Amino acid sequence: MENFIAIMERAINGYNSYIGIYLLMAILIPTGIYFTIRLKFLQTSQFGHALKIISGKYDNPNETGDISHFKALTTALSATVGTGNIAGVALAIYWGGPGAIFWMWVTGFLGMINKYVECTLGLKYRKVHPDGSVSGGPMYYMADGLKSKLGVWAGIMAGIFAIGTVICSLGTGNMAQSNSMADALNTSYGISPAISGLVISSLVFLVIVGGIKRIANVTSKLVPFMAVFYVVSAIMVLLLNFAKIPAAFVMIFQDAFTGTAATGGFIGSSFFLTARFGITRGLFSNEAGQGSASIAHAAAKTKYPAREGLVASVGPFIDTLIICTLTALVIMVTGAWSLGLKGVSMTTSAFSIGLAPIGLSAIGSHVVAIGLLLFALSTSISWSYYGDRAMGYLFGKKAVKPYRLVYCGFCFFGAIWNIDLVWSFCDMVMTFMTVPNLIAMLLLSGVIIKETKDYLAQKKNDFN
Repeated sequence: MENFIAIMERAINGYNSYIGIYLLMAILIPTGIYFTIRLKFLQTSQFGHALKIISGKYDNPNETGDISHFKALTTALSATVGTGNIAGVALAIYWGGPGAIFWMWVTGFLGMINKYVECTLGLKYRKVHPDGSVSGGPMYYMADGLKSKLGVWAGIMAGIFAIGTVICSLGTGNMAQSNSMADALNTSYGISPAISGLVISSLVFLVIVGGIKRIANVTSKLVPFMAVFYVVSAIMVLLLNFAKIPAAFVMIFQDAFTGTAATGGFIGSSFFLTARFGITRGLFSNEAGQGSASIAHAAAKTKYPAREGLVASVGPFIDTLIICTLTALVIMVTGAWSLGLKGVSMTTSAFSIGLAPIGLSAIGSHVVAIGLLLFALSTSISWSYYGDRAMGYLFGKKAVKPYRLVYCGFCFFGAIWNIDLVWSFCDMVMTFMTVPNLIAMLLLSGVIIKETKDYLAQKKNDFN
């Protein structure tokens, strides 16, 4: 068994180092730049309008769909605001240096437009079932939107994406989450990973058996609470270390293109490693371009695809540009990044050091443990929906219930596996979704341009 795991680990690391990362760097950032220019920086020019949509100003409960704009956003956010914001940021700094945060920002900003594109397409090509429920996402806009251009290959691409989604749901959305939760519980409270795995998988099962409506009801309450809890805690640390914040920003920008030499326990990096870990951890955090959020946003009650796309564009702003930045700054101003710690341990140490001046050092581990539990649990819950939509697309409704049982089983295994293997597996399977999705987005750019122009014209006439 140990030999098999060692072989698998070498194969996964080989793919990530020599294939996967080059594919991502060659297509993810250029796609974001292309759509940002073609759509005239829509992610910033329509940001205020997107917030109005989220507030419920344009909600119509009688329109086709399963959930409101707000619930679609919180469901998608719950899938992205997870271990990437706590453990992922720490790993990016550990392997890539402080400059990796710059590349996370780049991924986040361009991710806003990528998410707009994929979620607009997801709703435009969604399927309405006889019972009134809906299914959508990249597999549908690949199969239907690209059929005239690619013929039979459109269906093959859709199938590859759906298979990638199932695999990714078990890795990115599941095992990485339970692994970090178990790690946090073990570090802070000495709870065995096996016990944590059993409890976590049971909680996930109790929620996901209820489908998207129960998932949305849980996440719409959980996401705002967990975001406020974590953000307030991080701001407290930053206020106590306010004078160190400018130096942290200077270091991020300086190291973005040069990398940082090894100091103490810190793993040195070149520019390539800095960019690599910033981009991959940024993608893991916000999933923009991966296509996953398109599945959740396709369930929104609206007849305007671009409207839901604008709602989706706010996700990377909250996830990467706010929450990930706060985590990074806490790690840097407290000096925790140079202690040789990795993942959750680095972030836990940062909060403990940061809260020490007001006698709350012991609270630091609780902040990270509770924040991670809430973030990761919500991610596992939402990713189950992505996986069961993909299973339904591939094999029909009959495959959904067995998938949910398997999903909970992987949740347990993730809790007891080695952290490096889990994260390497996640980096690998992300490319199985992201690469075909970005290709489909580019091929359907004409559809996006038309949908955007039509919606903005309608907005000018009717919505302001």
